[in-house]
Amino acid sequence: MDGASAQPHGGDLGVMSALFPDAPRPWIDLSTGINPWPYNPPPLEPALWTRLPSAADEAALKRAAMVAYGVADPDAILAAPGSQVLISGLPFLRPAGADVAIVGPTYGEHGPAWLRARHRVRMITDLPDPAGPLPDVLLLVNPNNPDGRTHDPVRLRPLLSEIARRGGWMLVDEAFCDLRPDLSLAPLAGQPGLLILRSFGKFFGLAGLRLGFLLAQPSLVRAMAARLGPWAVAGPALRIGAVALSDTPWQTATRQYLSHAMDKTLSLYRKTGMEPVGSTGLYALIRAPAGRDLFHGMGRAGMLIRAFADRPGLFRLGLTPDSVVFRRLESALTA
Repeated sequence: MDGASAQPHGGDLGVMSALFPDAPRPWIDLSTGINPWPYNPPPLEPALWTRLPSAADEAALKRAAMVAYGVADPDAILAAPGSQVLISGLPFLRPAGADVAIVGPTYGEHGPAWLRARHRVRMITDLPDPAGPLPDVLLLVNPNNPDGRTHDPVRLRPLLSEIARRGGWMLVDEAFCDLRPDLSLAPLAGQPGLLILRSFGKFFGLAGLRLGFLLAQPSLVRAMAARLGPWAVAGPALRIGAVALSDTPWQTATRQYLSHAMDKTLSLYRKTGMEPVGSTGLYALIRAPAGRDLFHGMGRAGMLIRAFADRPGLFRLGLTPDSVVFRRLESALTA
């Protein structure tokens, strides 16, 4: 795989502080795609911190996730301590040597995970033709990170059918699909060949909770559960996840609020000479004018943004948490 085609994580504020010691404080991290207005967790009984997670706790979370994602088969869903552990473990559920095609550029952890499991990884720029040659594993992120590109489920379904008929997998990372439920293939969870990853922390703004889900045919769910072992998800995460995933009014209002906030932010980018390339409700990919060193300019202003070594001039920025930071962003872009 061409390593330059995989997008790395955001930066480290400690490193940025060393690079820009005179930058104003506090540092503002706009390099992530995490909701800056997080869900307010309910009060937790002390026992959740002192006992092992119970089967009832796990069942409550599963029921809430099934309703939230539209999953019909209870055996087709597995909770995990974050989607990252699933990304790392799933490649080992398939015999080594598979042809893995990743629609990119996209999130940078997928390719290395499949390489570690001794598969052959290649990047492609678009979905393959169902009637043509197909990989053993087709991997895509929908909506895509970092550019917000989307794939219509109407186009994905015949492709899934053909890949499954040939014994392959379609792995869809829906980490940002809470913002676009219409794009999700979750209602098909349990069908042969389909694997879906869902992330809890991004949309709910609780990334530190470490909670994610695998939606797949029951045999793969059981195999992944065996890799994770018992008590994989902490009791507090089970309880908070169940409550948040059941809070439909909060989710509806949050989608609207994030959409409004991103529209306002995109208008700011255009006003200050930036070119929006793509976006979701949680991040935007922008192109800076030629000759403008946006990363260092923002760094001197005490703001961390996401840069891409293989695509100079492109940057990904998350949302600002309040009007004070928004004005600070405006000043930095205008300077």
